[in-house]
This record gives sequence, structure tokens and C-alpha cells, in this order.
Amino acid sequence: MKLLSIAIPCYNSQDYMERCIKSLLPGGDDVEIIIVNDGSHDMTPEIADAYQKKYPGIVKAVHQENGGHGEAVNAGIANASGLFFKVVDSDDWVDEEAYRRIMDTLREIAGSEQTLDMLISNFVYEKEGARRKKVMKYTSALVQDKMFTWSDVRHMRKGQYLLMHSVIYRTKLLRDCGLKLPSHTFYVDNLYVYIPLVHVKTMYYLNVDFYRYYIGREDQSVNEEIMIRRIDQQIKVNKMMIDAYDLWKIPNKKQRKYMFNYLEIITVISTVLLIRSGTEENLEKKRELWRYIREADLRLFHRLRNGIMGNTMNLPGRGGRRISIAAYKIAQKVVGFN
Repeated sequence: MKLLSIAIPCYNSQDYMERCIKSLLPGGDDVEIIIVNDGSHDMTPEIADAYQKKYPGIVKAVHQENGGHGEAVNAGIANASGLFFKVVDSDDWVDEEAYRRIMDTLREIAGSEQTLDMLISNFVYEKEGARRKKVMKYTSALVQDKMFTWSDVRHMRKGQYLLMHSVIYRTKLLRDCGLKLPSHTFYVDNLYVYIPLVHVKTMYYLNVDFYRYYIGREDQSVNEEIMIRRIDQQIKVNKMMIDAYDLWKIPNKKQRKYMFNYLEIITVISTVLLIRSGTEENLEKKRELWRYIREADLRLFHRLRNGIMGNTMNLPGRGGRRISIAAYKIAQKVVGFN
């Protein structure tokens, strides 16, 4: 069994996937790099096969019909033989020194009698043209360099949430929780973190800037204009998160609070994008989303709606929408959205 399986979902990634692959090769024989070619029409499949041939036993090329990012992640999990599992998108890369420390930590834990559900590390917004790179750290909220549980978690700020880039899951946990991401759907990385998180009991935080999250391609899914055009998919993911769990039944208070906060930030993003589009059709979709939450869980609706962020996103009239957009622009600068 490998120590760590890393899936690289690839769709027409020929121009940048090699930087990603090369950054992962220093993991050596303890790592399994699964390149998932999701029905690409460029040289992606040939590049994947070439790396598999050059690094047998380390690189595995998986080819499938196009199913979107979610199906590529599903394929990675299905083909993983590692004790732990990580997703690295094909236009991103990892820091070698941080990578070494993560591998050393995973080896130590794997050789002990402890069971680790999730390892957390920092990620860096590699934003094109930005003078200063934003680093998402968790030092104020999480215990460092030892195993801990939700009861040990300190206050996590609203913008200090876990993304796919932050986490390495135990592979068996992903399979046992029945994670199955929807096909042909963008923004499923939120489901990838959110769905297994309820099942996480033990965590370990390394304060290293491991994952490098590139932001800057015009066709990138987190480009704001593209997010508005794909708003129906954002809403679909948002609703799947709402339907996934009855959060009130989570026994640990801190875990329950974090899950509420995660759902809140995704709902705020959906809401403000609908406002920013400026169309009456999308303003009606905003109202429909909040009606959906109200009908699904009235207590959840009041918790989300009556919070500071919920109130800001639902101020009435054109003036209220301007305030909502101004608040979002501040969040953009803090968090680093494109």
C-alpha cells in the first residue's frame, strides 16, 4: 500500500499539467500520482501516458469520457491505493520543502497506532499580477504538530475556512462516507470538503505553505464572470450542501458551528453573485434560493439569514444591493477570489 495517493484531474491541461506533475514527483515511491484524463482533446492523454511509462509504480494514467471535475475526483478515489488521499488541480502545484514535511508526518502517523482522519496545511493564492500573495493559515485556530479533535479547535474566522487545497483525507474515510461527486458540475470542491467533514474525528495541522493555488486564467472556474454565467451550478452545489445533513444533530458544538459557517460562506457567495449579475432573472433565483433554505430547515434559514453576512446579503432595494456588493469586494481582497 502507498502512503499517499494524489489525484490530478485533467481536462485539456497540456499547457500546465507538467509543472503540477513534476512538483509531486519528489514524493518518491511512497506516493501514487493518479493523472485522470477527463476526455481531453489536446495532448493531455499522451503526456499522462508518457509520465506513467517514465515513472512506473509512481504515476498511473487513468482515461475516461468527459464527466467533469467531480467524476475525475471520483475516479481518483476509486483508483487510489494510498492510505491517504489528496487532490491537486492540474494548474496548481506544491512546495517541495512543505511536501517533504507532510510526507515525514504521514509516515510517522502511519507507523503509530493512531488513526488520522484529516491532515491540514496552508495554501497560497498564486494570483496573477498580485504584489503580495495571500496565505491561508490556521495558526490562530488549530493545534500545531500533534493530533487533535474538534474539541481542541479554537475560534475560526469567517474567511478562515478549509478548502480542497488545505486537506488530505484518510482514503478509507472518503469511501466509507459514500462520497460521490456529481458529474458535469463545477464547484464540487466544496462538496469534497463538506461531505466527509462530518465524519472527521481526528486532525493534524502542519503550518507549512504546501499547496499553490493558481488564480489568473481567463477560463478559470473561479473567474467572477464565469461564476456568474455558471451560477446554476453554484446553486446546485449550494443546495446539495443544504440537503446533505441535519447540522443540528452534530453532537460536537465546535464541529457543528464550523459546518454552519462553511454553509454560510457558500450561501453568501451564491447570493452575492446573483446580486452582482444585475438581472431580474438572477434576483429571482436569489429569492428562490432563500425560500429553498426556509422550506428545507426553518431554524437553518433563521441562523443564516439573521447573521451579519446574511443580513448584509439581503438588504432591500437597489441601495441594499450596492452595500452587499461593497461587502463582497472587501471579502475579495481579504480572501483572494478572482
